[in-house]
Amino acid sequence: MISLLPFLAIGAPQIILIVVVVLLLFGGKKIPELMRGLGSGIKEFKDASKDDEKLEEKND
Repeated sequence: MISLLPFLAIGAPQIILIVVVVLLLFGGKKIPELMRGLGSGIKEFKDASKDDEKLEEKND
């Protein structure tokens, strides 16, 4: 099996590069809006997974 771990090792220079690219692509005014959308998406995902766990417990 091929390990993907070396590709996931991100250091400080890579993070800085990603932040700069995101700023260039979206601009400073769009970033908070994007982060709010991302946060609400993560919250919905967590809520859905909790509901799924509750359904599994009822069926057992």
